[in-house]
Amino acid sequence: MRIEKNLFLIGVPIFVPIALVYGWLTEWSEWVGFLGILLVGGLAGMIGFYLAFTGKRVGQRPEDRLDAEIHEGSGEQGHFSPWSWWPLVLGLSAATGFLGIAIGFWILYIGMGLAVIALVGWVFEYSRGYHAH
Repeated sequence: MRIEKNLFLIGVPIFVPIALVYGWLTEWSEWVGFLGILLVGGLAGMIGFYLAFTGKRVGQRPEDRLDAEIHEGSGEQGHFSPWSWWPLVLGLSAATGFLGIAIGFWILYIGMGLAVIALVGWVFEYSRGYHAH
């Protein structure tokens, strides 16, 4: 995870000075842009720190070594459920929630209800039914 860590940690010394220059150029009158750029730098730092911490715990992957062969990265990469419809329902409920913020808050409550149902369905998808393990 060395490459990913470096990609995110390089964002901290880039975004923090850019935020300060932006604040100085706007004479500190426009706070949303300054804080937004500063928070992007902070988020890049947090993700980079997490990847560095996880990289020390997991060790080197074949992607991190220059002498690695293609076959070293083969095999199980994780557990995915390609037949699951719950991510689609969760995405539609998030879109409904954002629509509710734009149009009316009563639509937001419908989106929140659908999001709760979608999250519960996605989390407990393998606990019961046809694909239970």
